Amino acid sequence: MSAPEKIAAEPRTEFGKGAARRIRREDKIPAVIYGHGNDPVHVILPGHQTMMALKHGGANALLALDVDGTEQLALTKDVQVDPIRRVIEHVDFVAVKRGEKVTVDVPIHVVGDAVSETLVVTENAVVSVEAEATHIPEFFEVSVEGAEAGTQILAKDLDLPSGTTLLADEDLLIVNVTEQISAEALEAELEEAEAEAGIEHDAPEAETEAAEGDAAEGDAAESTDSE
Repeated sequence: MSAPEKIAAEPRTEFGKGAARRIRREDKIPAVIYGHGNDPVHVILPGHQTMMALKHGGANALLALDVDGTEQLALTKDVQVDPIRRVIEHVDFVAVKRGEKVTVDVPIHVVGDAVSETLVVTENAVVSVEAEATHIPEFFEVSVEGAEAGTQILAKDLDLPSGTTLLADEDLLIVNVTEQISAEALEAELEEAEAEAGIEHDAPEAETEAAEGDAAEGDAAESTDSE
């Protein structure tokens, strides 16, 4: 992890939805810093600079927030994003200290190509570890280059940097390489599952019309024979 980006934070003195909207209209972001037994610290951050810092730092971005001349290391814990406009609406941080150990979920990045006719499934997209607050891995890279069906990569197979301790179960399945199932086999499995569940589908309209036509012809033939 690179050195935390320094950002000047303004103390927040106004609260409520109206105040939050005014903050966002000024291209700023309301945020809260929790931790170390202190009362939550409410601050206002510059919008663009904060967005770029969080984008660069990843899921566990560490920022150095300057609050009234005092620097506070803050670990990102929750980022609320507007689902339509895709802008940051609020950020929750946890106050940390240099050298302090923290528990975080680190994303998994799968790279490379397995052999043909295989399917690469990421069973767990993050893994829990303990690391120094200033040395949190941005992600763990997992290579499946040339992997054959049946290959399984477990949490214990991850390459952890020095100072990082695995907290997840060692046998936690991270990536599973399986045989690629054909469309015909998939359809057959689906039909079998539906049959076991007692699910019945109506016949296609064309088949229904054909069956009704055959029945009508049969009735007509019986009528002629009886005459």
